[in-house]
Amino acid sequence: WYRRTTGIWQPVWLEVVGRHRIAGIHWQPEAQSLTRGATITVDPPPQSPLTLHVQLSLNGTTLADDRLRVNGTTNVAKWRIGEPGHPGSRRELLWSPEHPNLIEATVSLLDGDTVLDTVYSYAGLRSIGTDSQSFLLNTFPVYLRMVLEQGFWPKSHLAAPSPGAIRREVELIKELGFNTARIHQKVEDPRFLAWCDRLGLMVWGEMANAFTWNDRAVSRVTREWTDVVLRDRSHPSIIAWAPLNESWGVPGLPSDPAQRHWQETLWNLTHALDGSRPVISNDGWEQTTTDIRTIHDYTTEGSVIDARYGSADRLATTLRQVRPAHRTLQLNPDANLNKPVMITEYGGISYAPKEGERWYGYGTVSSADDYIAKVRELTEAIRACAGISGYCYTQFTDTEQETNGLLTEDREPKLPIETLQDIFGPR
Repeated sequence: WYRRTTGIWQPVWLEVVGRHRIAGIHWQPEAQSLTRGATITVDPPPQSPLTLHVQLSLNGTTLADDRLRVNGTTNVAKWRIGEPGHPGSRRELLWSPEHPNLIEATVSLLDGDTVLDTVYSYAGLRSIGTDSQSFLLNTFPVYLRMVLEQGFWPKSHLAAPSPGAIRREVELIKELGFNTARIHQKVEDPRFLAWCDRLGLMVWGEMANAFTWNDRAVSRVTREWTDVVLRDRSHPSIIAWAPLNESWGVPGLPSDPAQRHWQETLWNLTHALDGSRPVISNDGWEQTTTDIRTIHDYTTEGSVIDARYGSADRLATTLRQVRPAHRTLQLNPDANLNKPVMITEYGGISYAPKEGERWYGYGTVSSADDYIAKVRELTEAIRACAGISGYCYTQFTDTEQETNGLLTEDREPKLPIETLQDIFGPR
């Protein structure tokens, strides 16, 4: 498939620490009550009394200034930072793509008046959920306009060429009209997630899947996925988790009970580590239990989208009987009734405007006008389906042999940004 990435490709550093240090902070939002919770880990557990000093602020205004006694390794606390019944408090405090408010935090570990360690952090206050038809952000339905983001670069592969390129990547996704990036087969750089937090881009977190099914793959993916969720769960921009994609690494799901058990194990494990976000058990098809029913459908005709998803009856028939990629969509359909449905891969249209370029896509066009018309046709057909609560266009940039990006691999738009905004932007 793609060229391999080896070596150090995400941030690594050496840090001098004292005898006791703040080893980690897990921020836990409670948006309804406007409460900010945290689990602060101190390592090693102190033998004599130590104190944690926590300061929370927003735009220079102090929201909390508290001291708590260190109680072993794990220390849990909550702070009310606004008045739940006051609409102004919610508007000013809650995180969303339109208003990516972040609460700045300074956490210090003290021995008397001596500062042993200080961590500068931030947190977003928001709630995530679903109902039978919609994805919910801060209790309100939000239509997810996603783009598939593989984060692959022609010279540095999975590593961004510079810190500035990471920020520009997030800015470009938003400029094209999308409100969410579906990270694909990559655990993204924390700096990318930090810019998503600050600039207001929602993110689906996904695991890079194993190539084959065996005991070693099960052990490694389970362990590494645990580390991913624990590392990234405090980012407010991450709104969903997807440990598996298109049955990669689990090709025998329809017939092998062990593989189905593992899919459900990953779904349960993710909820155990982070109960605040929906989990997509296997993005695309062959789902057992899942929080969002997701479909990958690369038809090149808007009329086919309407025939499959254009009414409640047609959608129900598709979920039970139709196999868009020759795969059963729901292995246990009764378990996933009353869950929202999204088309999380579609499009993939290849338009290579330069003569001699390799062409690969799920459909090809030869002119800019045809490209605009086809991308618009497919997107508008999905948006016209009342039972579909979000989509993900494939894909953001050309990636290796796949010339089906909206941008080239060098991040040059194939169409005017204003045209893409008109297709993918909010309605």
